[in-house]
Formats: sequence, C-alpha cells, structure tokens
Amino acid sequence: MEKHPEAVVLLEEQYRMNESIMGYSSKVFYDDRLKAHASVAHHTLFPEDLPLTFIDTAGCGFDEELEGTSTTNPEEAAFLFRHLTQLVSGLSAHYKEADFPTIAVISPYKQQVYLLQEQLQHTPELQPYIAKIAVNTIDSFQGQERDIVYIGLTRSNTEGTIGFLSDIRRMNVAMTRARKKLVVIGDSATLSSLPFYADFIAFAQEKDAYQSAWEFMEI
Repeated sequence: MEKHPEAVVLLEEQYRMNESIMGYSSKVFYDDRLKAHASVAHHTLFPEDLPLTFIDTAGCGFDEELEGTSTTNPEEAAFLFRHLTQLVSGLSAHYKEADFPTIAVISPYKQQVYLLQEQLQHTPELQPYIAKIAVNTIDSFQGQERDIVYIGLTRSNTEGTIGFLSDIRRMNVAMTRARKKLVVIGDSATLSSLPFYADFIAFAQEKDAYQSAWEFMEI
C-alpha cells in the first residue's frame, strides 16, 4: 500500500510557469501529464501579452561563425537585443524600475554568451534595468528561474548541423526557466534537422506564437 499517493500528483503539477511555456515540455517529457497550478497557469507580464514566442531567423543571413572551438552568431545576438530593448520599452509603461521583471538571456555557447554580455553593455536603453538582466550559459541557469527568458540558439548553417543543441534535456532545462515569458530565437531551416525543434516550431505555430524575424527587421 502506498503511504503517500498524493506525492505522484504533486510531481505532475508545477508552480513556476505559464501553461503555454510549459506545454511543449509536458508533451515531450511528461506525456502531457504535467499541469500548471492555477496560481501560475495564466500568469503574463501584462494582459494580452504572449507568454511564448519563437522568432524564426531563417533567410535573414544570420550565419554562425566558428570562434576557436565555440560557435557564435553576432547578427543573432544584435537582433536579440533589439527585440529585448523593444520589449523593455513596452514594459516600462507597466512597471517601475524597482519592481521590473527579471530577465535571463541564455545561449548554449560560451563565446556567444560573451558576445551577448558585450551587447548588453553597449545598449544604452537597457542600462537602467541592468541589475534585472542576467546573461549566461544554459548550464548556469539550472535550478534558477526568471520572469522573462530569451534563448538564442546560435546555430545557422546550410548543413543542418546543430552540435550539442541535440542534447534536448539540456534544452528543456533552458526552456523551463521562464515564469511569464519565453522567447526562443533560431533558424528553423537549421534546427528542423532534429524532430525536437521541428515539433517545437509546429507547437509555436499552433499557439500563434510563431513570428519571422523579418517582421522586426529595420527598413
């Protein structure tokens, strides 16, 4: 006889993130059994905000570069910060600096993280909020959480080579750090070589959470 049958139920209910952020993880790793507690299920940054967005950089010419043994993507890094700056500008109408949402910017690649950290230092509009913004690798965020998480996937090549992005459990860790908003930026043409990403992009499309980077490109 089980002493604590309710323990099984507790393991299948999470208290961190909006149900749209959790949905794909639940589908892939929990057979759709993972549920969001009512206290967080519909949490957003403000009414009508989208909790999940995949921004597709395919066709934008954001090609990866090899730096030593690590991969970088300078144009993806610049794009990510343009998008984040736009988001922060919009959020400033809803929040004061003191209670501003916490933000994580994550990449799987250390050299890309250095680029992102440099980009943050050179984005004047973000300096008032810099104490709220952390930039680091996926592994360093294990066990942590933030209100907003940006993941820059970095890889973009014609061969469909994704390296250790194929470690989908590590990627699941990254994608479940966000409480209220998750923004994933990547090249669908490269990423779709692995079903995990092809299915995630399809999931985003089903949720009306898919956007092309072209929509944000400066004219």
